[in-house]
Amino acid sequence: MALPEVRRQRLLELVRQRKSITTTDLVAALGASSATVRRDMAALEDLNLLKRTHGGVVCVSPEREATEQSTADYEPAFQEKVGQGRVAKDAIAQAAATLVEDGSTILLDSGTTSLALAKRLAGRRITVVALDLKVAEAAAHSQTEVLIAGGRVRPGLFSVVGPWTDAVLESLMVDTFFMGADAIAKQGLTNSAIDEARVKSLAMRSAKQCVVMADHSKFNHRKMAPVCGLHQIDVLVTDEPTRALIADYAQAFARVIYA
Repeated sequence: MALPEVRRQRLLELVRQRKSITTTDLVAALGASSATVRRDMAALEDLNLLKRTHGGVVCVSPEREATEQSTADYEPAFQEKVGQGRVAKDAIAQAAATLVEDGSTILLDSGTTSLALAKRLAGRRITVVALDLKVAEAAAHSQTEVLIAGGRVRPGLFSVVGPWTDAVLESLMVDTFFMGADAIAKQGLTNSAIDEARVKSLAMRSAKQCVVMADHSKFNHRKMAPVCGLHQIDVLVTDEPTRALIADYAQAFARVIYA
């Protein structure tokens, strides 16, 4: 059975190709039950990525997508990200580091905020499973044991994805997954890349708790690949400017730490 995020991405592709499609056709194309397809349709409508109609769905118009603050699924390279919001990322990493207990096993996502956290944790008596080559390199010091979830390395981004990565994550159980985010809105967390969204979803399942690290620039936007709902996040670590941006839905998070 396909993972929800993979199935939903295929559903979106079908809708965008055909402009409109019936629920019956989606059930046949996706090989899922009608109840599952209807849940997927509702989740994607909540993200304003399609609109349900009687008997099916239609593609959201470009004008409406712009109105709903949709952002282009452009993904900057690692070197471009490093210089963006460095002060905020360092503050978030410092706060997130306080959530890590000696002797624990943690999973670190790809990205520059995770890199900042890895640098702060380097040398501590913990085990780090990294989803990013740069993050693994930064954490690998002294008493810190570092493992890399094998897989395909995304050029210029250094994150690992693919079947090998999936297999590793499916066999893991860690204390905490520290996850980055491309975009967060009321409807949930989304990502620019489908393969990374899948990795994040699998990583969440392998952890006892999930901590999301994101600065204010990531809020009230959305990307193409759904990752999770806000209720699935145990702790959000963000910077102070985010407080005003999420004022009307901050209660959806179990816990928020403002760095």
